[in-house]
Amino acid sequence: MKPAVTLDTDAIMWSTPERERAGRPLLVLLHGYGSHEGDLFGMSPGLPLGSVVASLRGPIAESGGWAWWSRVDQAPGLPEPDRVDAAAGAIIEWLDTLDHPSVSLLGFSQGAAMTLQLLRHAPRRFTATVSLSGFVASDEHAGDAELAEVRPLVFWGRGTADSVIPDAAVDRTASWLPTHSTATVRIYEGLGHSISRDELGDLTQFLRDNA
Repeated sequence: MKPAVTLDTDAIMWSTPERERAGRPLLVLLHGYGSHEGDLFGMSPGLPLGSVVASLRGPIAESGGWAWWSRVDQAPGLPEPDRVDAAAGAIIEWLDTLDHPSVSLLGFSQGAAMTLQLLRHAPRRFTATVSLSGFVASDEHAGDAELAEVRPLVFWGRGTADSVIPDAAVDRTASWLPTHSTATVRIYEGLGHSISRDELGDLTQFLRDNA
């Protein structure tokens, strides 16, 4: 049985008031482990202006912030699939309550892993996906067969000096992406577990071209 997960919709940070959201493209931001909904929201002014931005808060309080799944008893870079699925399911349920012509995703670290898991839950739903310093959570998933047919647009950016994401998780993702997505891969020399100015420029152009 999947663990129960509830998304706190009152904690969502929006770039526009509710009266101006309907009918516009939506870009969903998913923060990293131990962070919060305000972290990636600071990028909003530099992102494509046509989209409404919604920055979500992870459902689990941990490590001084919030997480999409607990890391207390999990191997780094290899979470239990049911836990990742539970968080993805909560996000899908929330998206089902909204009215937008298209939805794109942008996540960092654990939030980046969530973006790829969301693609597995709804292979045809997302227009463009940006996964930064993250990884695919497991080798196989029930949604992978359909993903291999649809091959949605994904931007995967990472740094060569990232000491947070295990090499095994990076290798798994590098093998998985080409067969389950139409991937734009960018590797930044000397970049640690963060987002550089060059990467921000690249991902913004990707969203402008595709979202």
